[in-house]
Amino acid sequence: MTDEIQIHPYIQYLYSLAIPERRGALADLRRGIAEPPGTAPVMFSYIARWVPEEIRYSWAEKVYYLIAALFAYYQSGSGVESKMRITKGNFGDHCRFANIKEKQSASFEARFSTILKANVEDLPVVLRQMISLLKSADVPINWDQLFHDLRHWNSESQYVQRKWANSYWSSQKSDHEKNQSD
Repeated sequence: MTDEIQIHPYIQYLYSLAIPERRGALADLRRGIAEPPGTAPVMFSYIARWVPEEIRYSWAEKVYYLIAALFAYYQSGSGVESKMRITKGNFGDHCRFANIKEKQSASFEARFSTILKANVEDLPVVLRQMISLLKSADVPINWDQLFHDLRHWNSESQYVQRKWANSYWSSQKSDHEKNQSD
């Protein structure tokens, strides 16, 4: 038995595009960042073949386009091969790490809270903003987990949002709690 984490084949495909010889593909995918997910025709030839028939024209299909655009945006600049692959953590973990690594402004937490409250129409914009902050802080992203989480964003239980919130705030103690333990 192996301890190796299975990465979704679609995410493996996106990583296969993140090489210097495929810069054009990433540029095409980045064009989708300014459009609602699934509406940029330049992306269709890269993404459509990966979308299962049973989820076409749904939020789950849009996630394929959103992830591709965010991934390509994150990979742009400072050398494509320099962006590290990670297979642990969720988006809440990544945001917590960015906040610890480079003490972020008060608006950082507000942006994170906005993501947790976002509906699917607003999610692409607020995610792009946070991805930009993570990119500038050189915080790696677990794209496989983000792909999985976004497909379940509309879950009635909001377990994805709770999981991200728990990851972001669970290790932070309030000043009152810190004083009590001293």
